[in-house]
Amino acid sequence: MGPIGIFDSGYGGLTVFKEISHTLPQYDYIYFGDNARVPYGTRSYDTVYHYTMECVNHLFDLGCHLVILACNTASAKALRTIQQKDLPKRTDLRNVLGVIRPTTEIIDRFTISNHVGILATSGTVNSASYVLEIHKFFPQIKVYQEACPMWVPLVENNEMGSPGARYFVKQHIDRLLQQSTEIDAVILACTHYPLLLPTIKEFMPKGVQVISQGSIVAKSLADYLYRHKEIEALCTKNGARQFFTTESVENFKEKASIFYGLPVEAAQFDLTHKIP
Repeated sequence: MGPIGIFDSGYGGLTVFKEISHTLPQYDYIYFGDNARVPYGTRSYDTVYHYTMECVNHLFDLGCHLVILACNTASAKALRTIQQKDLPKRTDLRNVLGVIRPTTEIIDRFTISNHVGILATSGTVNSASYVLEIHKFFPQIKVYQEACPMWVPLVENNEMGSPGARYFVKQHIDRLLQQSTEIDAVILACTHYPLLLPTIKEFMPKGVQVISQGSIVAKSLADYLYRHKEIEALCTKNGARQFFTTESVENFKEKASIFYGLPVEAAQFDLTHKIP
């Protein structure tokens, strides 16, 4: 038995972890941020897969039977390979889930016009993962994407309310909505973006619903654990929280509190020497 693992390339997954730990407080969790090698979004599929799998294996070594990729880039570029290639080779019971499917499989609840917008990093947009996943469930829905490369650095530098943030938020919302006047739902397809939500809502027209992933992923995980008793039985329940980072602990603690909403204590784990 062991905790549930939460993985992200950086800090954004903490916004998802915050919702998960609020919805399911009884479980033990380990959060692992590969902050030393961020960003993942600009890296190749192969590199993202190798980095993600290495961190997932670390969480497995720490006793996790279930790992959530609380990162859109890792979910887009690595999850399918891990599920199809790596997990079937294991003799023990382990699983890895992502953050894209929980949102896409219920997106029809948020749109009347069947025109949906995606605000994401360049890596997620270029992967077309949201387009493909939405069309698997709802082929009638038209999907429009806009990459927002400046949003993550604005959040990580705690500039969410700055004039620069207002400028870039408005710019990308305008560009997205220019693609279709019928968009009535927009997915924030990056776990950093909820910290920009007040500014996003300021510039988003009334009648357009803004969808954050955190609460959706948390509810999806609760449903998954209810339906998969064999995994749920392996998850320990002491309400414990642990945080690991591949970067400086002091840097992590300072920024992590912005995303998680509470002070965190962390330990460092060095993976870089293992990368060829």
